[in-house]
Amino acid sequence: MIISVINHTNGKISDEAVQVAVRAINRQIREDYEPYWHIGGGLRLEGKSGAKPSKQSLADMRGDAVLYLWDAVDVEDALGYHDTNNAGVPYGFVFTELAKQLKEDWTVTLSHEALELVGDPEVNLLVQGPHPAESKRVVFHWYEMCDAVQAETYEIDGVGVSNFVLPLYFTGGEEKGGRNDFLGRAYKGKTLRSFGVNPGGYVGFFDPETGDHETFSLKGDRVAVRRLKFKSQAKGARRGIRYKRYADQLSKKRG
Repeated sequence: MIISVINHTNGKISDEAVQVAVRAINRQIREDYEPYWHIGGGLRLEGKSGAKPSKQSLADMRGDAVLYLWDAVDVEDALGYHDTNNAGVPYGFVFTELAKQLKEDWTVTLSHEALELVGDPEVNLLVQGPHPAESKRVVFHWYEMCDAVQAETYEIDGVGVSNFVLPLYFTGGEEKGGRNDFLGRAYKGKTLRSFGVNPGGYVGFFDPETGDHETFSLKGDRVAVRRLKFKSQAKGARRGIRYKRYADQLSKKRG
């Protein structure tokens, strides 16, 4: 998968800075992510940003999917732009102002979104597993690669990137001696369990009993609560935006 990166930060982030981040994240995908997941991709900066990016021309987007660097948390405006220029193409947004509010480097957010776009381009995959708070109940977990460990980062060539889960994370039983996430950090002597969540992270899932999508974080985890609060400004970012659109489309068909 070739992911086109389009810089719409109105000059707040230079194309040069984006190129440095793209190079590091491409290394992450190739050297860290792909050996475990056996699926890969690459980011490529497209077009020209300038002080005031103009409407996109056809030559600005030549990949299989697109990630926008967007300097405001304006979902409707962002989606309108995407629909005008790349309707039907898998997409994600890095809201750089939201990253600032979270006190997170935008490169970490770009890494997070890139890995999840490679793993589930259409945001329509779910995995059966235990309810995070009621282990005897079955729910359908979002197929997200970074949410459960999203507070954890590391560096490649001096660029901050996101930790991510590994395939064994989505298994029903614990694999003795197996790894469930790339960094494998331990908290209170324990590493991430299958379908679990580390401090600062959260998991999302569809609960067939309530008929709704829900999120879960560790009890008393203020960092995770704060992240979810800020991310709600962007309607839950990529997945929340897409699910809302599915619901709107179904509503129109029924109406």
